[in-house]
Amino acid sequence: MEARQILSSTPITPSFQPTQTNSDSHSTLGVDEIALYDRQIRLWGMKAQEKIRNANILLIRMKALANEIAKNLVLAGIHSLTIIDHETVNESDLGAQFFISESDVGKNRASASAPHIRKLNSRVNVYVDERNIAHLNAEYYEAFDVIICTDLGPDLINAINMATRLNRKSFYAAGVHGFYGFIFTDLIQHDFVVERERSNKATVTGSETRTRSVIDVKEKTENGKNYELVTKREIYSTWLTASQKAGLSAEFMKRKNRLRAVTPILSCLKALWNFTQATGGEIPKTSQDLIMFTTLATQKHKNLGLPDETLRAEVLRRFLQNINCEIAPVTAVLGGQLAQDVINVLGARLQPIQNMVIFDGFSMAAPVYALHLENAFDEELANIPINNNTIKDRPVALRSRADSLPLDVKKA
Repeated sequence: MEARQILSSTPITPSFQPTQTNSDSHSTLGVDEIALYDRQIRLWGMKAQEKIRNANILLIRMKALANEIAKNLVLAGIHSLTIIDHETVNESDLGAQFFISESDVGKNRASASAPHIRKLNSRVNVYVDERNIAHLNAEYYEAFDVIICTDLGPDLINAINMATRLNRKSFYAAGVHGFYGFIFTDLIQHDFVVERERSNKATVTGSETRTRSVIDVKEKTENGKNYELVTKREIYSTWLTASQKAGLSAEFMKRKNRLRAVTPILSCLKALWNFTQATGGEIPKTSQDLIMFTTLATQKHKNLGLPDETLRAEVLRRFLQNINCEIAPVTAVLGGQLAQDVINVLGARLQPIQNMVIFDGFSMAAPVYALHLENAFDEELANIPINNNTIKDRPVALRSRADSLPLDVKKA
């Protein structure tokens, strides 16, 4: 399977060389940069902007959603953006993508987009890689601080996520299907500092939720007011866990009104991911496919503990009609939300996404669900040592395409 090659192929050296930065390099913003980024510096502070300015980001597959992500990150002033895409521009790309035009049909999608991205902010280094991401080894990801993949199949998302875990890098996956979409985050372990005015009751260290804990509290006085600097830590799960194994938290299961409020699009997306795994990347087309998808969606809905009446035939029909479509307003909202979270993670100032956003353009809602196994956060993957033998010899944690399907819906 193509996705497996990420962890098992011969290492390939990137054709570009983004400068690897750290907290000590380029640490001070110049006067002209302060003027350029004045508005956002006022929003999230000088230190956060310096971290953003040092970030090297990889963006995988340049479709409409990636257009929006690239635009927002480049305007924010990151150090470098590498876009990798081996596919060429076709006529269907012209409807929702704004970095390409009709004259680009037949050209590589990343190369066609890059000149227009560079025009947004000449201070950002924009690199292009025209290779197939599925053919690159895990060492490829070492040069980046954040890896974002868009509109990929679940097996390839999983393989890339395993590679980012090996390199201890922040990972995002996102996709759109017409009026619907999702954002997934795996930051492995992420610390952030919340600054707030001190209340009468001091904040204490310890667990806040099953994924978040307070690990440090400091105090400061400024302009006669007392503030707390609260350092919190979030623990994350892998794509495989969130998309296949995990259910809703116990807090949801205790309250029927909360279960009724859970969007059925979560069940539909989980069913679609299983369907594409079972069929080698295909989407439902035939009447047999529709039966299989409906069975999967019903099963996923039941596994999540959701009431039957929220997965209506109309919901299934509408979701199926939207698969593999790109709608510009949806990609703008979802891409903007993802880019903003990346900026927030780099600045480490606010609560990041934990860990799955489900967007429904019909209801104009984007709820966030924390999808984890109870008391398990894939910590064994976070501690894998980085060396050639480990990368070459460790098997990819992928199920076979049909292993996770019930016997009565496996496709011949």
